[in-house]
Amino acid sequence: MPSRDSRAALGKAVRELRGKRELTQEALAHKAGITVGHLSKIERGHANPTWETLEAIAAALEVSIAHLAQRAEK
Repeated sequence: MPSRDSRAALGKAVRELRGKRELTQEALAHKAGITVGHLSKIERGHANPTWETLEAIAAALEVSIAHLAQRAEK
């Protein structure tokens, strides 16, 4: 299971990319096919997304999972 720090870093990366694309949580959640509550938990580092969810978020943000991981490692 990923550490709390890695979940928080991933959440921050998602939040930053969402902001750069001027998407609300509602819009990104809709594009990714997840609930706003789940996206909010991911962005705050309180949820550990499945690969399927991560793929959906990355696709909705028009980036690869690798790009998300690289941003999270910064």
